Amino acid sequence: MDFKLISSRHKWWGLLALLLLPILLQQFGNGWVRIVDVALLYVLLALGLNVVVGYAGLLDLGYVAFYAVGAYMFALLASPHLLDTFPALAAMFPQGLHMPLWVVVPLAALLAGLTGALLGAPTLKLRGDYLAIVTLGFGEIIRIFMNNLDQPVNLTNGPRGIGSIDPVTVFGHPLSKPLDIGGFILPSVTLYYYLFLGLVLVSVVICHRLAHSRIGRAWMAIREDELAAKAMGIHTRNMKLLAFGLGATFGGVSGCMFASFQGFVSPESFSLMESVMIIAMVVLGGIGHLPGVIMGALLLAALPEVLRYVAGPMQALTDGRVDAAILRQLLIALAMILVMLWRPSGLWPSPDGQGKGGRS
Repeated sequence: MDFKLISSRHKWWGLLALLLLPILLQQFGNGWVRIVDVALLYVLLALGLNVVVGYAGLLDLGYVAFYAVGAYMFALLASPHLLDTFPALAAMFPQGLHMPLWVVVPLAALLAGLTGALLGAPTLKLRGDYLAIVTLGFGEIIRIFMNNLDQPVNLTNGPRGIGSIDPVTVFGHPLSKPLDIGGFILPSVTLYYYLFLGLVLVSVVICHRLAHSRIGRAWMAIREDELAAKAMGIHTRNMKLLAFGLGATFGGVSGCMFASFQGFVSPESFSLMESVMIIAMVVLGGIGHLPGVIMGALLLAALPEVLRYVAGPMQALTDGRVDAAILRQLLIALAMILVMLWRPSGLWPSPDGQGKGGRS
């Protein structure tokens, strides 16, 4: 996507529509705004995975691990859990360990990036299916660690999860509380919408710039033919590690936002199915193409909620013999199969047909 081809007038109209969207959805209930909030979180995740899969061509099935790292980092630094576990730490922070957003998010991004580099280091010589299997195992290892690190030292609280997580505070106002602007009330879900939207816009700009940079072109050369890229002087090892690390930072930031938004994290939120859904968003939308990735993330995040209204009547037709949740998953799977048969390259593939993030 070339942003230069979009006129300034269209950009401003699009931005205005995005700003007004939650206010319009509020008229139908805050639940719809919350659905959009969750969809924006998935957009962040899909953009990060697109760096690894779309730009560098590295199939990563364990991306949810970085999501978990960011979420647990925020949970540990913005909840009473650590102080309850370590009395010495509680003595150092008598008012509680309530780290601000500008401290926790960079730490989570850094930790997730280092985790991504650690994952990438032993897998540099692997390709295709073998790389996918290793990353899949890595994602499951992180989830199992989170599930069992409640003994001998209770670090993650195991399957019970960590609660009482502080909300994000912007200019002294916690986003968990409604904001009154001249008598007009903006609920918590709307405030989080604007925060997530800002992060998505910044991420889109970063990904766009990366795709048109020397680093982005090196990634795409590795994706097309690694041996040729190495022969042309590209340091493929460093480029792969950079792709893993940068992609993971997006996951870490998304995890922070998820923990703050939910106020609770547990290993159940970071299952294999989450990784599958995130990579499905990238492939379904158009691998390597920013507008397609965003479209795929929005559709797959919102589709399950929309299909609730379809699964209910279908369940009634079977006299309740079939669970509505199973019907909903079946409809989602059928929709994905039909889309991939109809648009094998994705709903919005790259104009050059090569799955690139932009025009070289």
